[in-house]
Amino acid sequence: MQSFELAEPHTLEEACRLLSDDSDAKVVAGGTALLNLIKHGIFIPKTLVNLKKVSAAGAIAYNENTGLKIGALATIFDVESDPLVRQYYPALAEACHLVANIRIRNMATIGGNLAHGDYQSDPPTILVALDASVELMRKGGTRLVKLADFLLGSYETALEPGELVSALLVPPLVGWRSTYVKFTTGSSEERPAAGIAALARMENGSCRDLRLVVGAVSPRPVRIFQAEEMAKGKELTPALLADIGAEASRTVDPIDDLRGPADYKRHLVGVLARRACGAVTQA
Repeated sequence: MQSFELAEPHTLEEACRLLSDDSDAKVVAGGTALLNLIKHGIFIPKTLVNLKKVSAAGAIAYNENTGLKIGALATIFDVESDPLVRQYYPALAEACHLVANIRIRNMATIGGNLAHGDYQSDPPTILVALDASVELMRKGGTRLVKLADFLLGSYETALEPGELVSALLVPPLVGWRSTYVKFTTGSSEERPAAGIAALARMENGSCRDLRLVVGAVSPRPVRIFQAEEMAKGKELTPALLADIGAEASRTVDPIDDLRGPADYKRHLVGVLARRACGAVTQA
């Protein structure tokens, strides 16, 4: 492994100052993604800003008026196992539980997961469906960006030079049912070939509102707005669920990769979207 300078700040503000002073510096938290790139010589930063010594930046709190706030340094396991997340956002807890294996989940942070921008990851899909935002900190202040706007493409985000992800904010989820469905082409620990997040509010047996997001098949999570409109105010019969699945299949623009060709993924999305919407509306 090639050498680089290592900085170990004790606060996020100090980390932001380091990033501001050195345009070549990169942040590392859990290290499950970036350190692999460094190890294989794919990316070598001049300065690595290690956040391991930053305290109190992984707290998880819930307020019934403002919702959930997760510090960026909370690990994936912290999120999946937190009682507040499990009570108020069970699909988020489930999506985090499905990430890789317990060793990875105990190291990888939620902030690092989102900042890395890996399209084949579970948390971004459910978080986009939950209308989550990321808090971005830089020297001199912070800004909020909807996660759907933050994720620009494969390994591409709206992070600007000198910024880091400091927190994740999720609005209250009152009256919504939710689910996350992951499909892999190999073992359960693999990255998803497709991930589907579905949220629904039901009223007298009909669907009042639906949110449907498809992840891991395109460079960024895709919200299926037309399918959501198709469901509003209607009973989700098998025929309508089939139409929703077909609309999801038509809307996505899958890419070929190791987990399957585009045509296979398109078909898979249709099947999984139908199942996820059926499950969340009939719960």
